Amino acid sequence: MKIEQIYTGCLAQGAYYIESEGEVAIIDPLREIQPYIDKANSENAKIKYVFETHFHADFVSGHIDLAKKTGATIVYGPGAETSYDIHSATDGEEFQLGKITIKALHTPGHTLESTTYLLIDENGKNHAIFSGDTLFLGDVGRPDLAIKSDLTKEDLAAMLYDSLRNKIMPLADDVIVYPAHGAGSACGKNLSKETVGTIGDQKKTNYALREDMTKEEFVKEVLDGMPPPPQYFAKNAMMNKTGYDSFEQVLKTGNVPLNPEDFEAMANHEEALVLDVRSQEDFVKAHIPNSIFIGLNGQFAPWVGALITDLKQPIILVVPEGKSEEAVTRLSRVGYDNTLGYLEGGLEAWKAAGKEIGTLESISADEFANRAKKQELNILDVRKDGEYTSSHLEDAQHFALDFINQNMNQVDKDKTYYVHCAGGYRSVIAASILKARGFNNLVDIAGGFGAIKKTDLKTTDFVCPSTL
Repeated sequence: MKIEQIYTGCLAQGAYYIESEGEVAIIDPLREIQPYIDKANSENAKIKYVFETHFHADFVSGHIDLAKKTGATIVYGPGAETSYDIHSATDGEEFQLGKITIKALHTPGHTLESTTYLLIDENGKNHAIFSGDTLFLGDVGRPDLAIKSDLTKEDLAAMLYDSLRNKIMPLADDVIVYPAHGAGSACGKNLSKETVGTIGDQKKTNYALREDMTKEEFVKEVLDGMPPPPQYFAKNAMMNKTGYDSFEQVLKTGNVPLNPEDFEAMANHEEALVLDVRSQEDFVKAHIPNSIFIGLNGQFAPWVGALITDLKQPIILVVPEGKSEEAVTRLSRVGYDNTLGYLEGGLEAWKAAGKEIGTLESISADEFANRAKKQELNILDVRKDGEYTSSHLEDAQHFALDFINQNMNQVDKDKTYYVHCAGGYRSVIAASILKARGFNNLVDIAGGFGAIKKTDLKTTDFVCPSTL
């Protein structure tokens, strides 16, 4: 028996490769499927099943393409309805894979069809669960993502309570937990950085598995402080449910080199969004006017999903050399399939063609502190609500980058704003969006709040009431 977790940091997502006696199951595969096929071929094994724990909302799964390429059966939990062929498992149904068994445990709550897969080894021992978004390490899945359901999030949270206590917690403490996500995912609010654990550890450390917890307490605690889901979640879930274009086709039409003239024509006449995925330092120094920055070196796909509201938006790319395929791939993971090409030769080719270049003023935290001591500045903090509440500059204006499109009216085009996040990545995203909308008086604070805290500027820090 072989189990391999294939973890993708940008999405904080875990897919799984399971093999026994030449038969393979893939759980929650990413959009690009060739690595799974190549691995199975290298082991002289055949992919027999593609198990989906639920209709994923935070990424587009590769289950459809994988089934078409390999003849594998797609398995969802009870009640799943799709526009393509699947096997909808019954609760407790068992699937043979070589000498091991995979048992479907229906665990509704995150979504109605959510299912945990229990792996029973060749000796008949419960070995591991692949818990999807039902159980994370340190948290449980958010219960507000059901597709076209008349159930409330409170109803689903109550279902999740029952699922955990009736299907998960009775398992032995040494059963391994393989979740679908880790820290950084918007599918929960308190996920651990660890990506593998045990039932026993979770019973000790996961707030949602307290033995003395009532259903009412569970519902309240799970829902407390939960931010709205990103706008692309429902759209990705629907793509997973109804189908999508093949990844090969998306890559073929998206990974196309464009000379500066063709690139400019697409931006001007086809209303393509110019998306710059280089580093924030490179964007600050030089960029194409009206382009949006979201760098590949950060949480790229989730930020694209949160900020570009139309999945069908035509996109053309400015990429580091050799990174065009990676950029198209990572866009497709969250359903942005309408990439039309990338600027061949990058900014150097653009400059050589005599095209206009934009820049963004960026200053150090020390320089910012010096200016702030001499005059009153307009400061814009684009960190998340919890980060801001924990500690912030006294006179800073705040809204989270996630909701910049809704809060644009809070910014005055006639004023100069000093923009910061925690480390510098999100502030450049925010500044690029504002600049593209005609806000030209912007100054980025390099190093963000982490660097600001090292200056002698006064901050307002949250003090836990229990320590007062």
